Amino acid sequence: MEAPLYDFIILGASGFTGKYVVREALKFLNPSSPSSPLKSFALAGRNPAKLTETLKWAAHPNSPPPIPLLSADVSDPQSIHRICTQTKLILNCVGPFRRYGEPVVAACVETGCDYLDICGEPEFMEKMEANYHERAVENGCLVISACGFDSVPAELGLMFNSKQWVGESAPNRIEAYLSLESKRKIVGNFGTFESAVLGVANAGRLVQLRRSRPRRPRPTIRGPPPPKGPTVEHNKETGLWAVRLPSADATVVRRTLSFLAENPHGLPGVNERVEEIEQRTTFWSSVKPAHFGVKIGSKSLIGTLRIIAAGMFIGLFGITSFGRWLLLTFPSVFSLGWFKKKGPSEDEVDSASFKMWFVGHGFSNKSGEANGEPDMKIVTRVMGPEIGYITTPIILVQCALIVLSKREVLPKGGALTPGIVFGPTDLQKKLEENGICFDVISKNA
Repeated sequence: MEAPLYDFIILGASGFTGKYVVREALKFLNPSSPSSPLKSFALAGRNPAKLTETLKWAAHPNSPPPIPLLSADVSDPQSIHRICTQTKLILNCVGPFRRYGEPVVAACVETGCDYLDICGEPEFMEKMEANYHERAVENGCLVISACGFDSVPAELGLMFNSKQWVGESAPNRIEAYLSLESKRKIVGNFGTFESAVLGVANAGRLVQLRRSRPRRPRPTIRGPPPPKGPTVEHNKETGLWAVRLPSADATVVRRTLSFLAENPHGLPGVNERVEEIEQRTTFWSSVKPAHFGVKIGSKSLIGTLRIIAAGMFIGLFGITSFGRWLLLTFPSVFSLGWFKKKGPSEDEVDSASFKMWFVGHGFSNKSGEANGEPDMKIVTRVMGPEIGYITTPIILVQCALIVLSKREVLPKGGALTPGIVFGPTDLQKKLEENGICFDVISKNA
């Protein structure tokens, strides 16, 4: 069997997020270094002229390197199959994934090519697991969605907080509080808005899919189920007025914890050595499961009410085809300025950042648990640059480099979550080296 031509191919490279992924990947391209995991990659998309412009933009101020540009279109399965046979790994940036993702997953699974994407759509991810997991295991293909801001900061952030509960102490619930910040105006990716609108439209399908599948084991979590709490909360640890965020993060984390309940020592690698088995089992024994949820907030109550209003527009209008047309035609109006079709300017991207606090409530010991009321709190934080165009490409590229350099210690294959695959690796360390910080804020009994 011939060796693949490329280490990875970026599919949808000329899209809003794709071009930033190209820029990030160029930082790690080193064809002459024997130790470099990334010696070659290619760009794939429908329009060669746009791919050329993307490469020029991504390489600026340097002249573009000789990166191959490949023609591929998700509406032409043969073209997708062809690029899968030319590479070890596909980085899929073509969304919304419920519309365009399945042909790419199908081709990867068929050819045994590994697959990563930046999806934040629970229905797509769970459908791919239902339809392709077993075949992916057979063919040795990793299918890992949510390798971007959805949902790696949530997954690694939960694990980072969980590992602070040492000895007899254990968390009961860990709540993530997300704050998006900017010196200028915060403007989101239109693809994210479109995914949210389509998520509302297809909510019934997700419920149906979950009901049709066997019930998965749940992790053992110390203490009673957490209280529901108010709709809008003022959280003193973060200083945020916060409201629950119906993002993919909580569902991805729950899937990771289900995989862990089925495999308490994690998933074995293809060809692990003794020390790598020990590292994996030690890592997972230090992760204590907890109830998990995500809230988004603002320092001002008015800012949070604006978030709620935008969410209500999506919820109300997303259930009818005319309502969806209105939302997707006038995103700036119905998101109250959060999203616009042309996306943010480079200045708006460069000035934005995020902070994600993880507030863990739990028990200092077994006797504390017997009383039912948590008597211990641990607050940690993950923070970094703008979420859609800077943090997401950093995460996707670092996940790809780990797949390329450590494939032997990763699971053979399957439709899996980032947490269960990358948790025991040095992904957190690699993210810290590239501008995403993990901190312990406080521990209080």
